Amino acid sequence: MAALSKADLDRVLATVDTDLDASIERLFAFLHIPSISTDRAYAAECRRAGQWLADDLASLGLTAKLNDTPGHPIVTGTSAGAAARRVMFYGHYDVQPVDPLELWDSPPFEPRIVENADGVKRIVARGSSDDKGQVMTFVEACRAYLRTVGRLPVEVAIVVEGEEESGSAHIGPFLEAHKEALKADLALVCDTGMWDANTPAIILSLRGLMHDEFVVRAADRDLHSGYYGGAAANPLHVISKIIGGVHGPDGRITIPGFYDGVVEPPEHVKRSWSELDLTAENFLGPIGLSEPIGEKDRLLIEMVSTRPTFEVNGMWGGYTGEGAKTVIPSIATAKITCRLVADQDPAHVRDCVRAYIRSKLPADCTVEFLSGEGNPAVAVAHDNPLLAKAAAALGEEWGTPAVTYGEGGSIPVVGQFKKVLGQDTLLVGFALDDDRIHSPNEKYDLTSFHKGIRSWVRILAALAE
Repeated sequence: MAALSKADLDRVLATVDTDLDASIERLFAFLHIPSISTDRAYAAECRRAGQWLADDLASLGLTAKLNDTPGHPIVTGTSAGAAARRVMFYGHYDVQPVDPLELWDSPPFEPRIVENADGVKRIVARGSSDDKGQVMTFVEACRAYLRTVGRLPVEVAIVVEGEEESGSAHIGPFLEAHKEALKADLALVCDTGMWDANTPAIILSLRGLMHDEFVVRAADRDLHSGYYGGAAANPLHVISKIIGGVHGPDGRITIPGFYDGVVEPPEHVKRSWSELDLTAENFLGPIGLSEPIGEKDRLLIEMVSTRPTFEVNGMWGGYTGEGAKTVIPSIATAKITCRLVADQDPAHVRDCVRAYIRSKLPADCTVEFLSGEGNPAVAVAHDNPLLAKAAAALGEEWGTPAVTYGEGGSIPVVGQFKKVLGQDTLLVGFALDDDRIHSPNEKYDLTSFHKGIRSWVRILAALAE
């Protein structure tokens, strides 16, 4: 297939611009559908949203299908023809619940464009940023290609699920069942954000996760703290002491074997991170904090993206009601999560954490573990040539070099792309930190939507080279 010319690329970009109003209308039709996946009362609406998207993909000439699962359906769309490279695009059409409804300035499923005092126009609706608006940036880029030059520069397989906001229970089995049909040179995900309003970003890595819950037991019943205090073991004290010893004075995690599999990023990458100006003041200041508590010899961006963590999510036991009850509890419980990086194995980390907790138990105390589930981190090699192509395309569109860095959160499906399909993933998104995803008055800047479409046009052209 002949390569796309510069003139053809310019024509496609012009189509994006002239068709913007119609693109917004299509997005609004998508946003009108209350596809809340976690609430079974909205099951029919989730199906309606999936069908709307499948119909839209079919209108482009793609082979589109609404694939049933034991939960909400998965939409697929594939292009015809043969190209030198094939990509798979992933997103989700389901959205978060809208509660508390009274905090919305307008009905959450009645999208509108709001112009703020700063002159920035924003699309306000549930799902505008997470993830319907982002999904449609890619769909509209494909539409512009097919309407203008009659073909896509690369083969495309689109997968959009309806359960991302409720656990993605059925995407894994779906990938297994369709792995031959979905195999591609690269997976593309549009469910992340920009570095800032003017700087595009590609996420190179996502931290994995191991979560566990443990119960410490001591006496065979709650005890009178006056009669037994000072002599009997208190499970809350035991857990507090164990947790208190997890981090050393330098911020490092003291659990033996915890850092197995952690690797250092290349020095040139760390130098580029140091130039991003992510400071305690601009990162922690807005949430009322001032000092990072991570490893002392690390950049702040490393602490929140490429270094592993150990966090206590909850700890309880004894009496927690109103007033006093002078007891020494017989049982205490803690929930923990560990964010994982690089080649850390969740099962190995779980075993190391459990061995550490057991080693710190005093006499007469026992421990029971209740969870221990997890998923590994995922990463794209810094020297991946397709990464360089996509970054250059983003730089051309936004007029500033794309930032490449790791994100601290976890998107388990990306790990499944690697494990099941053998595909690396580029996470390219156009959301902003102030988009209020999962919150009332969710929004997506009109510029994010417009230039997001143009960005995918450029990326697809670059990947075809």
